[in-house]
Amino acid sequence: MNIKPLLDRVVLKSVEAEETTKSGIILSAGSKEKPQIAEVVAVGPGGIVDGKEVKMFLNVGDRVIAAKYAGTEIKLDDKEYTILRQADVLAIVE
Repeated sequence: MNIKPLLDRVVLKSVEAEETTKSGIILSAGSKEKPQIAEVVAVGPGGIVDGKEVKMFLNVGDRVIAAKYAGTEIKLDDKEYTILRQADVLAIVE
């Protein structure tokens, strides 16, 4: 099943968090926070949003940092995705 976001929305898939800290401490599954780095899997076409034209600058495959509690989380085919507005993306990770 494919997800096609509307207007200025993007679909993100979280990138798995590392299992250990920089100092070598192994983290249990319960202590991990939701990762903020995600990969863009679908991008809407842009258009007129709230009376202003929105141009999409994100592309499929970009790794981004999104606002921590932004968007709507969905589960599709046993995979978790987040749908949010492009404005909720804080940075592109290169």
